[in-house]
Amino acid sequence: MAEDKALTARSEDFSAWYNEVVQRAELAGYSPVRGCMVIRPHGYAIWELMQAALDRMFKETGHQNAYFPLFIPQSFLQREAEHVEGFAPETALVTHGGGKQLEEPLVVRPTSEAIIWPIMADWIQSYRDLPMLINQWANVVRWEMRTRPFLRTLEFLWQEGHTAHATEEDAEAETLLILGIYRKFMEEWMAMPPLTGVKTEWDRFAGAVRTYACEALMQDNWALQAGTSHNLGQNFARAFDVKYQTEEGEHEYVWSTSWGVSTRLLGGLVMTHGDDLGLVLPPRLAPIQLVIVPIWKSDRQRTEVLEASARLKSQLEGNVRVRLDDRDTLNPGAKYYEWEGKGVPIRVEIGPNDVEKGQVTVVRRFAGEAKLRKRVIAASEAPVSLAKLLEEMQQELLDAAIRRREEHSYRGVTDYEEFKKIIASVGGFIYTGYCGAKECETRVKDDTKATVRLIPNEDFASESYPERCICGRKAVQEVVWARAY
Repeated sequence: MAEDKALTARSEDFSAWYNEVVQRAELAGYSPVRGCMVIRPHGYAIWELMQAALDRMFKETGHQNAYFPLFIPQSFLQREAEHVEGFAPETALVTHGGGKQLEEPLVVRPTSEAIIWPIMADWIQSYRDLPMLINQWANVVRWEMRTRPFLRTLEFLWQEGHTAHATEEDAEAETLLILGIYRKFMEEWMAMPPLTGVKTEWDRFAGAVRTYACEALMQDNWALQAGTSHNLGQNFARAFDVKYQTEEGEHEYVWSTSWGVSTRLLGGLVMTHGDDLGLVLPPRLAPIQLVIVPIWKSDRQRTEVLEASARLKSQLEGNVRVRLDDRDTLNPGAKYYEWEGKGVPIRVEIGPNDVEKGQVTVVRRFAGEAKLRKRVIAASEAPVSLAKLLEEMQQELLDAAIRRREEHSYRGVTDYEEFKKIIASVGGFIYTGYCGAKECETRVKDDTKATVRLIPNEDFASESYPERCICGRKAVQEVVWARAY
């Protein structure tokens, strides 16, 4: 990668900065199909690490992977009225195939409830078949009119879980279990700490009884809905006649859930940690955690430096995802530019002076203030020190994101003028009392573009909340507002 002009500063134009980082880091490219993106190898490698971590968490809690068809008969989608109404504007239809008009149009899946539940109806006969815990890794299509790489695209990759249970309590426990898994993954792997809670009645998933969500705060103080977990009650079971025989011989509808996260998480990763030099990756999700850049001027120096570099690479392999950049076609400065832009957490420079002194020069990609931090360590200590440094950086990124979230969280706001001033100036999460009326949120959204992101659960709720909503009515609960992607 050749050196290019500096990125637009985040403070100047966050949207432009985001698009430039995605390009400079080679995460994604544009497709000839409007609204679609091409996920480039570096971006896909991050997604694979996300998949591996989440897949392990799902399987540790008893879930199994399966795969269901991409195409859904249109009549299937129409069986659950609220569901079809919620997705109708976003669906893509296939009306012709093999040169002929189809007898029934096929919907390209926007989500899979309508194809999974007719199939699971055949799989579930008895209480012995429950719980049924299924996950699939797939792509979906939603006909978005305004798109941005990762954040909102016509086609995207995701995982979607679908489970069936014997009781309402079991379904609710599953929904909250998955919400906890998502939160754990976002905190421990992405270093992106979300708020968790339940959506308001009119913001829940189409066809759900309750929708729980993870809402993360980006550096521009807009919220990103990063994952959702839905308690579907018996809505889909009734629509698709999914029953089981109880121990007593009765037939009951199952209780179901669905839940998912998508490649939108890559957009969240960029906006949570990136700086004015480009992408910053948490070490656990960095395809290359450490790059070694050898520096030489003469052939003799080249041999010595490459030998030392290869030796360090060999010592690190197995514990660290390491790359030795020994390309002759780029000078060291161009290599620094490339790996900084791609967010590699640690760069190790080894030159003739380092070899002579038995040391290596370590440069951290993240140092808290968008600066690179450089230190020198003994070559003999490098394997242990570098692995430890990666863990320290992971924690520091999480700490910085939590600190930023809390610094831009405003609790107990009661005055609507103050509310509008916060949204218009700095943004962030605003905690208020809420009357529970939809027209209240509609008014706020029209005035400020802010919406209720969630009703916070006990981990994030205030000790007490105002008695009055910002509209002046009596408050019945606490909510968190923000402008959102």
